Amino acid sequence: MRRQRGIALLVSLVLLVMVMLLGVSAAVLSLQGEKAARSERDRDVAFLTAEDALGDAERDIQDSSDPARREAFANGEAFSSQCGSGGVGLRLRPAGAQKPAWQTVDLSGVEDGGACSATHGAYTGAAMATGEGFLPFKKPRYVIERMECHQPGDDASAGAKPHYCYRVTAIGFGAKPEAEVVLQSVFIKPE
Repeated sequence: MRRQRGIALLVSLVLLVMVMLLGVSAAVLSLQGEKAARSERDRDVAFLTAEDALGDAERDIQDSSDPARREAFANGEAFSSQCGSGGVGLRLRPAGAQKPAWQTVDLSGVEDGGACSATHGAYTGAAMATGEGFLPFKKPRYVIERMECHQPGDDASAGAKPHYCYRVTAIGFGAKPEAEVVLQSVFIKPE
């Protein structure tokens, strides 16, 4: 009778360890892919809500359902260089080399209690569902800055009536609080 040396056992154990390492690495890759997909979905939700806030702000500028708000855009008196109260979200473009309003306000409304920005639907009556699942965890917010704009062909003399455009900066939120997207557009109200 020949004495056995156990080489088959050793080969089997090495193969088993290799298969186990392959299985663990496949599981880790799968979990990383799931996390990446979830983060991408949250970013997409935040992007879409920010885009919706831009549209809501444009409707607010063009045809708000609130008569006082329409008057604010008509005469420009509600626009100020500082944050107002009540979340009106109307600012003047700072003069000179000062930072623009969208860089100085808390768009999320957390630090200032929402005094410097307006919530989606506050002046247009537009609805947006928030909550769990694929929905954003809270409504997007926006700030509107009034700026003088000169279009091609406009009278550029000192006595000419100024034309205004509005820089809208909106923040959208994803399903998780960490997912935020900020978008900006310039809107010219048809006269």
